[in-house]
This record gives sequence, structure tokens and C-alpha cells, in this order.
Amino acid sequence: MELTLTEDDLPLQRMYRWEREYADRVFLTQPYGGGRLHEWTWEQTLAEVRRIAAHLQAQGWAPGAKVGILSKNCAWWVMADMAIWMAGFVTVPIYPSLRPQTVRQILEHSESKGCFIGATDNPDMQRLGIPPGVHRIDFPNAPENGAALWDDLVGSVAPLTGYPTRSADDLATIIYTSGTTGTPKGVMHRFRAIAFDARSLIERVKTTSDDRFISYLPLAHIVERIGIEVFSILLGSQIFFVESVDTFIADLKRARPSLFLSVPRLLIKFQQRVFQKIPREKLERRMRIPLFGRIVKGKVLDALGLRSVRLAACGAAPLPVDLLIWYRGLGLRLAEGYGMTETLITHLPDPAAVQAGYVGPPVEGVEQRISLDGELLIRSPMNMIGYFKDPESTRQCFDNEGFFHTGDVVGMDPDAQIRIIGRVKEQFKTSKGKYIAPAPIECRLSEHVDVEACCLMGAGCPSPFALVLLTPEARGRCVDAAERELIESSLEQQLDDVNAGLDPHERVSFLAIVQGPWSIENGLITPTLKIRRSSLEALYAESVEGWRNQNRRVVWESAARPVMVAQRVDR
Repeated sequence: MELTLTEDDLPLQRMYRWEREYADRVFLTQPYGGGRLHEWTWEQTLAEVRRIAAHLQAQGWAPGAKVGILSKNCAWWVMADMAIWMAGFVTVPIYPSLRPQTVRQILEHSESKGCFIGATDNPDMQRLGIPPGVHRIDFPNAPENGAALWDDLVGSVAPLTGYPTRSADDLATIIYTSGTTGTPKGVMHRFRAIAFDARSLIERVKTTSDDRFISYLPLAHIVERIGIEVFSILLGSQIFFVESVDTFIADLKRARPSLFLSVPRLLIKFQQRVFQKIPREKLERRMRIPLFGRIVKGKVLDALGLRSVRLAACGAAPLPVDLLIWYRGLGLRLAEGYGMTETLITHLPDPAAVQAGYVGPPVEGVEQRISLDGELLIRSPMNMIGYFKDPESTRQCFDNEGFFHTGDVVGMDPDAQIRIIGRVKEQFKTSKGKYIAPAPIECRLSEHVDVEACCLMGAGCPSPFALVLLTPEARGRCVDAAERELIESSLEQQLDDVNAGLDPHERVSFLAIVQGPWSIENGLITPTLKIRRSSLEALYAESVEGWRNQNRRVVWESAARPVMVAQRVDR
């Protein structure tokens, strides 16, 4: 049956419905200060939202004015988004991990009139990142800086009355891409697009109002915005938040989420945490014992806070097949999905039909094509309006039939399930004239328990090679010469195993173990935890010849590099 959107499917209308029907039901749960909780029912949520919306309207901005949200995930983030929409404005979410200069560029480019500010990764964010003249409202978790305070406004402003609504075709948000290749672009989406996407995904995974969600991936990213915030608004479900990195597992165990969204980098860290407590071979031996194996698997999921999860979905970067199989072997129903800021979430398998290495068929309403060079093309109601103030870039990424060119090279099985091979622009040619798609090879190399991140290189070289960043635990073990030799031997074996499954021109000639760090702060990782390939290539370019001349399968970087080298890509 074809999915049709009604007025009741739009976020504002659904909020008002839950304000009436679920008045006493808890919607938001915020931990703070050593295990204490602050909870908001739907009635309490809308009471605060109406007051903040009234304050925004009192500023006299024109309808459709842009308002930023710069904060780590919290209950006030969601309420601010709701208030912006209720007041008739457009939300501009901003990653709290960005540099102040990038934040300023986004607020200036989007012409934002105001900005909500909460906890960020930089204490100087308000001083350096907020342009003069932008009206500031501080969340209760923001450092004091003389701005209007959320709690003061809630206590003093009369609430906006009635049920102001927005058209499905109104601009809802401008989402700035995380900038893997340069300056972020502002992606414009209508209310219709975000509501249609959430409805399509709800139908695919059969989510209900009884499902529980935990919000910790950046709400500035489309996966968290749709899969947690908009899901919960449409369903009336409860959202739990995380207090800090240190309390993450405790917060996860408290929330007992039934739907869990993640990224490969976190799932790898979870797996490494398990293997630090019990070696993989020993654990898998125990898991194979009848009856006892079920108990072991349950205890592992309990320790990770994932025992209550009925469906886990992973996106943002390629998920190693071995990792997916390992989690599903534990009993976690893990699936890999696909989407882009420009297209929203377009692919997710039926939970009962997950195929390792594939991101599933398209969800309802999505048409897909594969071009002659293997690029995935998408046409759907969720495609962006365009890039804000950038009609030329918008024109370049759509064809005459309205299909968006994703830039992803894919394969497709007979059931229309899609396998992501790599990015069109990330493919590189060796000096022998052969093209290499790095992402699948990086995934295989990253399956090693001691590998935190990996980047395949080799444009213009006789054969590809890979930069490898070890996990903090492995880096600590390398202080001991014997442990370092064991790690090197194990990595050589991983290299042999990976190369055995590759065509001759794809085989990796050596691994370069680098000291790092690769982080958001130094510009080598995006806020969505993807590597910035061009920055890594530039940073290590001068070392390549020396590494290659060593004629070893594993080489080691001799000294750490300056941590701020790659920040130029964020400007």
C-alpha cells in the first residue's frame, strides 16, 4: 500500500495531539549531577515550548527566520527545535564539536537571527563562535555568559496559545553537512520530507509508542534527528539522554532502549571493551556451548546495556561485515542502513531479512537507479529542496528527471538490496592505471581488534597502502617491545587475510602504524566520525616514500605530528 501523508503526520500537529492525549506520559528524561533525573511529561514539555516560542515571536523576526541550536544532546535541544517550529521559524542545528570559526561561518551564512546554546566541546564557543547581533538563549547546561536564560524565560513569559501549524511545504530546517571535503553546505528540507521519512521508517521497523529511545549521536546529524527526535514526536515515545561519556553505559542501562542507533566506530569500541575483559577466542568458545552459550550472550548484552534492544541500526559509515555478524551472533538484531543529509534515510532492511554487507532495499516512496558507472541515484519525497544560497551546486547534483546523484558507488542484488562499494570521488587510480575503491578494504582491515581507524591510500603509487591508527589500549601495550612484536605479527596476518580476498591490483602493500590522534578537534575526523581522507593524505604525504623504501609489511611512524595541522578543511 502506498504511503500517504496527512496533516496529523506533521510534527507540530502530532505534538498538540500528545499534549491532549498523553498529557501525563513522560516524554523526555534528562540525567544530571550524579544520577539525578529531570523528567518532562508531554503536558510539561509543551508548557515550556509554548513559552519559548512566545519569546521567539516577540523578537519581531519575519516568518521563516533562521534560528540555530548549538549544544550537545539534551532535553532542551528537542524543546528548542519544537519551539522554533511553533514560532514559525527554521531550525539550523550545529555540531557542538565544531570550531568556533566554523560555527560563526554557519550562523552568518544561514543568516540566523538567534541561537540556543548549551554544553559544547569548546568553552570559548559563545565568545568566538556567535556573531554580534545574534540573539542568544542559554540552556540550563550552558556555561554562564550573560545571555537570556531558558529557565528565566519559562518562568516569566506567557505561553503561546492555540495550535499554530506549519504547511507541509514550509522549510523546516537547514542542516549543514559535516564537511568531509571542505566548506559545509546548508541542506534545506521541508516538513513534508522529514515527516514522510519518519513514517516510512516506522512502517519498515514496526515501531510503536511503547518503544524507548536513547539520544547520544549528534542531533545535528540527520540520522539522530529523524530516527530519534521525529520518531518520538510522531509516536509519542520516550527519549532518554546521556549525561556524559563517563556515564554512557550507566545511562544506557537506565534507559533500556528498545531501538538503538549507532555508528561503526562506537560498535567497534563496544566490541573491544568486551574483548578486554575476555579474549575473543575464549568468549566464542563459551558462546558455542548449548544453553550455557545463551547465558553468556545475555551477560555480554547486559554489560553493554543492550539487552532490551529489539532492533539496532547502524549508519553514517560502512559497517564491517564481521562486526555485524558478531553482534547478531550475540542476539542483537543489528541492521545497516543508508542515507545522506541531502536524501534523508532511504534504505533499511526489514529486521527479519538482514543480509550482511547490504543496507537493505529502499523504504516506501524511494525510487533508485544505478548509473552506468555504478553511482546510486535517488528520487523521493525526502530529497532536499536544495543547498541554501547555492543554486549552482544544487543544479549539479540533480539530473533532469529529479534524481539526486549520491556520489556512492553501489552494487544491487536481485531483491533490490544495495551494497555500498565506495564514493565516486574517493576511488583512486594507481600508477598502473587501476582504480581502487578504498571503503570495502578499510572495513576488512578495521575488523582487527587493535585497529581503531584505517585509511587506504595510493593514488599514483604502484600499489595501495593503509594508514592504521591503533586503539588506545593497543598503543599502551606497544610500550613493551614483546607486545609490540605480537601486535605487528597479528596485523601482518590480518593483512594477509584481507589481501587473499582481493584482486591483484587491490592488494595492500603495507600498513603504516601512525601515532595520531585523529580527532574532530584536529580536523581529521568529521563530527559524524568519518575520516577526512584528503586531510590525512596531505598530512602524511611526505612520509610515504620513506615508508615504502623500508620494504616491510608493517611500518611505524617514528614521532607524533602536530595536532592542529588539518583544521584548515573546516573553514
